[in-house]
Amino acid sequence: MKIFSAKQMQKADHATMQNQQLTSLELMERAATQVFNIIHNKLNGAAVPIHIFCGIGNNGGDGLVVSRLLITHGYHVKTYIVNFSENRSKNFLANYDRLKETTNEWPIQLKSEEDFPEIEPQSIVIDAIFGIGLNRPLVPWVAQSIKRLNTLRCFTLSIDIPSGLYTNKVPEDAEAVIFADITVTFQLPKLIFFLPQTGNYTRDVQVIDIGLDRNFIVNESGVGELIGPYEAVSLYKNRAKFSHKGTYGHCLLIGGSYGKIGSVVLATKAALRTGAGLASTYVPECGYSILQTALPEAMVITDDNEDLIEEITFDYEPTAIGIGMGIGTHEKTIKAFESFLNTNTHPLVIDADGLNILAKNPKLLKKLAPETILTPHPKELERLIREWDDDFEKIEKVKSFSKENNCIVIIKGANSMVIYNDQLFVNNNGNPGMATAGSGDVLSGIITGLLSQGYTPLHAAIFGVYLHGSAGDLVAQKNGFEALIASDIIDHIGNAFLELFKNSKNVDKNQ
Repeated sequence: MKIFSAKQMQKADHATMQNQQLTSLELMERAATQVFNIIHNKLNGAAVPIHIFCGIGNNGGDGLVVSRLLITHGYHVKTYIVNFSENRSKNFLANYDRLKETTNEWPIQLKSEEDFPEIEPQSIVIDAIFGIGLNRPLVPWVAQSIKRLNTLRCFTLSIDIPSGLYTNKVPEDAEAVIFADITVTFQLPKLIFFLPQTGNYTRDVQVIDIGLDRNFIVNESGVGELIGPYEAVSLYKNRAKFSHKGTYGHCLLIGGSYGKIGSVVLATKAALRTGAGLASTYVPECGYSILQTALPEAMVITDDNEDLIEEITFDYEPTAIGIGMGIGTHEKTIKAFESFLNTNTHPLVIDADGLNILAKNPKLLKKLAPETILTPHPKELERLIREWDDDFEKIEKVKSFSKENNCIVIIKGANSMVIYNDQLFVNNNGNPGMATAGSGDVLSGIITGLLSQGYTPLHAAIFGVYLHGSAGDLVAQKNGFEALIASDIIDHIGNAFLELFKNSKNVDKNQ
């Protein structure tokens, strides 16, 4: 599913009105009616107080439509107009008049913080103050009113996006943004729902189809792509009946040092669980018995050094390589890593200490094989690209880094992101339980296993992140977040494949 910017959503509206011969007022009615339907289906006529806060632009117009429809269906509704400016949109004014024709209880005008109403904790609050149109700092009294709304113990629904959020930068005042229990957003998701600094303003997001022009959506390149089951299953490569283990490649996992052999065990096991035909692991001598005991399916190559890797040599041609897990940053290891990069031409994944070595020696970036996949967690990413002011700058810096070094970067975290040049792919699964030791090693192993089977680097990164998140979700559903460990993710990779095909049958394919 594509992710559009605010400007692209406006263009989609215009294309829809032109091609479907709609007025903007009719399109607003259609969209807001969908929001009403969600509320009505959930409440089913329940006698719960509903307080709707409307701005004076088109988001406020949406709120007025919802208010009118709720009133005509017998709900107890109070509507408030947040008068932060003298300007009114035409659609707001039209729907304001329609609402006045529907009820004798006209909207209550709010012009200062003192006008803020008393609201019972059992009420429902609907936020339709700004939407995606916010482009300037909030008027102080409106900011304070939003903060007061956030102190209420009411269930809060935001229309399109939580008011106080911009679509292209973080808010000036982090507290002056609606904290929504659910956001009902129109047609396509917005990038702010998936970024650490802005994603926490809504607990849940529901994307509703309001019938925007399909041709425009298909032909317009979004600012990103949201990866769900349908997108992931489209990347899957079928296995042939008469194939054999050699068909699915022989990957090599290079890593480990004294006390850190477990990381490369996890990565190797994940590669095999993902479908690699064969896997070898290159470790220091101290890892030999551990690998042979913990993972009999893998072959083991050892360095002559007992405790660390100081030379990387192997006598076969791997189909894909993953390197860096637990490898350390000893001077001898750094030299071995540089020598390896000088000659490597195989598809490559670099993780953990491999990334730290690159950060300490930026000249090595020019030695990377084309489309090498880097999998940094936030601190490793900061070492690679240096500090950023906010999540939007972080994404732009990673895009520049990717273009400069012809590499694919995975920004690990909630809603992990895959970036290649100007392309952005946002993963739509995973959970907080996956913030656990070894989870990143498993991800690197999954991606290496996919590369081994012939997936392109970009597809391996996108599909690997999705499988990793899906497996983690399956674990959390059974054991909860706190009990999740990295080995559990590996054990559920097979179930993640099965879940993918089960879910893909019921996915909306038209976006």
